[in-house]
Amino acid sequence: MRLLLIEDDPLIGKATQRFLASEGYAVDWVVNGADALLSVRTHQYGTILLDLGLPDMDGQEVLAKIRRTGVSTPVLVLTAREAVSDRIYNLDSGADDFIIKPFDLPEVCARIRVAVRRAQGRAEERLQVGDVFLVPSRRIAVVNEKDIPLTSKEYMILYTLMSSSGQVFNRGQLEEALYGWGEEIDSNSIEVHIHNLRKKLGKKIIETVHGVGYRTGTGCSV
Repeated sequence: MRLLLIEDDPLIGKATQRFLASEGYAVDWVVNGADALLSVRTHQYGTILLDLGLPDMDGQEVLAKIRRTGVSTPVLVLTAREAVSDRIYNLDSGADDFIIKPFDLPEVCARIRVAVRRAQGRAEERLQVGDVFLVPSRRIAVVNEKDIPLTSKEYMILYTLMSSSGQVFNRGQLEEALYGWGEEIDSNSIEVHIHNLRKKLGKKIIETVHGVGYRTGTGCSV
């Protein structure tokens, strides 16, 4: 999943970006509202992490402008403002969650998972296609009660496909979900990751729609 981090503090931004990347997320990091709004217009994100104290405009204004464009991406507000009135205002303005600084990074990851699950209308964490389960909190697949370890990119491809089961994704869309700015992308990286997933989970877990892209398979027995 690709995330947008809007944070002007270099220490917080760098630490947050590094941790989220270690959890398998592709993270685009911007430090002001103008770049944030441009990023939202030009890329699709699974979640937006928004600091309120930005140098060029208040984060509340950024949130309002994001929502006015019709973007429904979950927004988690990160701020040192502790007033209840601030939390109420931002939640009523379209924020999905409110996290007070200093925050615990593993908790931020858990809140991201919850926000995405709500946006997708899912009540439980696990995703299932056929007899393959995906557990986002552990970033593993489970088949016949056996844990199957996945690399961060394998996990994110499987998550992208399973969270929109049946939808066809072309290579460009998968690259958009997996890679942030500045990350080097090999020309056949998607194909390699899918080949490895099929070796681990069975050939039927991911179908190739020739000339179009990939989707989850209808028969997933390993």
